[in-house]
Amino acid sequence: MSNIYLRQAREEDLPKVLDIISGAKKTLRDRGVDQWQTGYPDEAILKQDLKDGINYVMLLDGEVVGTAALQQDNDPNYIDLQGGNWTDDSHENFSVIHRIAVEPGHQGQHLSAALIRQLLTTSYARGFSDVRIDTHPDNLVMQHVITSNGFIEKGLISMEEDEGARKAYQIILH
Repeated sequence: MSNIYLRQAREEDLPKVLDIISGAKKTLRDRGVDQWQTGYPDEAILKQDLKDGINYVMLLDGEVVGTAALQQDNDPNYIDLQGGNWTDDSHENFSVIHRIAVEPGHQGQHLSAALIRQLLTTSYARGFSDVRIDTHPDNLVMQHVITSNGFIEKGLISMEEDEGARKAYQIILH
């Protein structure tokens, strides 16, 4: 049995985080998904995540194999939802999972799902029961990971940082 856990990223994790994101960009390109193909997320954004204390890394047997940002304040990109509505019991304050990626050599081991579950626990522990996430309409793998973790598709949002419409999902933790 493997030891898997989540911790807040540290400055010395940045090179590994950059490698993981770079590998994820290549995987998306190889799958024909036009997500993260215009520079986003770049080193400046990832450094800012680290500075803001919102970057988390997932460790497998002591090795960093995954990364994500857990935005712990409202994201303006999630205000204008097209083609749907947020859940009736939505909260004024919500957290958002962004920039989730697992090292290519570890894909297929359900680590993205484990990373999402740990981020949900972290959100709840920090007082957020309304959690949101989005992905590219062509990213079928991530859509499956998101919905298999209990998120419900709610509509489309536009991402300023990563040009284009994204499927938006929400889960309310009780």
